[in-house]
Amino acid sequence: MTCASEAHATLPKTRAVKTLGFRIAVLLVLAIMVVVALATLAARTAFHKPLEPEAVRPVARQIHILATLADNDPQAALEAGLDVRTEPARGEVDLRASRFLQKLLADTGRAMHATVIRNPDSPILVASVRVNQNHWLIYSALDFSPTNTWPVFVAWLFLIVAGSGVISVLAAIKITRPLRVIEEAVESVGPNGEFPPVREDVGGSEVRATARALNRLSARLKASMESRMRLVAAAGHDLRTPMTRMRLRAEFLPEEDRERWLSDLEELDQIADSAISLVREEIASGDEENVALAPFLASLVADVAAADLPVKLGPVADVDVHVGPLALRRALTNLIVNSATHGGGASVSLESVEGQAVIRILDEGPGIPEELIHQIFEPFFRVDLARRKTIPGTGLGMLIAREIIERFNGTIMIANRVPRGLQQTVSFPVAEAAPRPASGSRL
Repeated sequence: MTCASEAHATLPKTRAVKTLGFRIAVLLVLAIMVVVALATLAARTAFHKPLEPEAVRPVARQIHILATLADNDPQAALEAGLDVRTEPARGEVDLRASRFLQKLLADTGRAMHATVIRNPDSPILVASVRVNQNHWLIYSALDFSPTNTWPVFVAWLFLIVAGSGVISVLAAIKITRPLRVIEEAVESVGPNGEFPPVREDVGGSEVRATARALNRLSARLKASMESRMRLVAAAGHDLRTPMTRMRLRAEFLPEEDRERWLSDLEELDQIADSAISLVREEIASGDEENVALAPFLASLVADVAAADLPVKLGPVADVDVHVGPLALRRALTNLIVNSATHGGGASVSLESVEGQAVIRILDEGPGIPEELIHQIFEPFFRVDLARRKTIPGTGLGMLIAREIIERFNGTIMIANRVPRGLQQTVSFPVAEAAPRPASGSRL
């Protein structure tokens, strides 16, 4: 009966779906960037190959012819429109292109000294070829070498990243939308295992399908829990009739047998009452209010002590919690009585720790074996079955206490103490304290 409440109590509060959406978006952006970068580099390599020597050999032969003409008859070369100067062209020398041209001239004819001038703002290369000791042939040609496209490439990648980022975020939102619907539904699960209906008329087809599946799950879960609750309540109620007949018949038994029969019937009656109480606690939705825990615990400890059980009140802090007072009294009474009965005495304290009201119930008893401590909230659990004969109880008190505590967004932890004893720790979120009348004020 507590599976839903356990899931609700341990549900992480972080938005895991947001993290998943972010990862999907980043993965899509990186994938698009890598593909575009590889495609761009492949295109750049394919369409901007380095200039092959065979492609410019005719240019080198033409330079040889023009240089020979300028060497033999400079005046005729000038009249023919050649640019013949007494010094090379001035500008920024491209050493790589100069070495390339000199090697090419040597391969196609006689070796000649040459320099190449590059103008960053023009696609024209200016070559200065030494004709003789006094003249230089100035030759202009288009620059066929690969250009520096890195700035364009970086700008291209930036546009790709920006565009793919927007598309990836939208895609991640759409992909994770059904998961967000599931997460919101799970976060709204109440202590009774139910969650409000999810709208089926909004979102895409996958969102509507998810909403329909969640609503079917909620309906089946609710029907199953109600059926089980009715079964337990009916069984506990119907047991009372045969138990009453058995109690009447026990009155006619001999004295020594009658007491044992009546004791067993009393235990069965307590089990039936506890089962019905457990069902009521699971479906209860009583009024909640701010409760000042300090006087509340003082009154509770006094009531338990009045039943001749060893219990004392330790330090208590002035802190309020938002709970149902009657249900909380029942839960804490079960815990304190259990500690006082099985632990030889209980000590109750209260403190405020980081926005939590922490109630600690300590005892000096034998504790619980570590291999069994995880079973303490199971129905009808007893550490020692022999105690059933000597210590009254139904084995449902701890389970009922946890149902109540978790209904008010609280938690309960059980741990052994060193060297002996048991510690029960109950925590609730601190509520904003309501204004209280000042000391000595009149109503």
